[in-house]
Amino acid sequence: MKNLFSYLLIGCLGILGCACGGDANTVANSAKSSVNTAEKVMNNAVNSVANAVSGATTASPESFMKEAAQGGMAEVEMGKLAQQKSQNPEIKKFGQMMVTDHTAAGNDLKALAAKKNTTLPTDVGSHKSTIDSLSKESGAGFDKAYVNAMISDHEADLKDFQKQAQNSSDPDVKAFAAKVVPVIQKHLDAIKAIEAKMK
Repeated sequence: MKNLFSYLLIGCLGILGCACGGDANTVANSAKSSVNTAEKVMNNAVNSVANAVSGATTASPESFMKEAAQGGMAEVEMGKLAQQKSQNPEIKKFGQMMVTDHTAAGNDLKALAAKKNTTLPTDVGSHKSTIDSLSKESGAGFDKAYVNAMISDHEADLKDFQKQAQNSSDPDVKAFAAKVVPVIQKHLDAIKAIEAKMK
């Protein structure tokens, strides 16, 4: 459709050029050049909008680091609860993995924050309500609530870390996120496997 319009435009301008005594080829080439320029401008505008949308949905490096710190601390706390409260050996083992892996990621994040002069929070923020709720559970009720919390947390974390790994404006934060993405994916796969066995 776009090509048909281009050729019609070139043809009309060529006829006009002849009628006005001008060189038809010159007029046609000029018209074709104008169409190509318009296409480039349009493509650049589309790319700019796509980049702006991507930037708008990706947290700033500083806010990402702060949220990652709180999420990581919460995963450690909930992992400790799983080791104490769960009756399922696989969930206890998963809880230990949470403590080990999120402590390691947290240490990497602290080093990165120090390099960037960013002060990380020392509390778990909005995750406190989940931790408090899990603390009141026991037995099979705890296991179900913990597994559900881990799946939703890790699905959300995976999206956030993938966005930073692809779009972060800070190359160091981008590299940190890219390093942690496979760890989060491993956790998500593991907890989904546990959930499947519980059904």
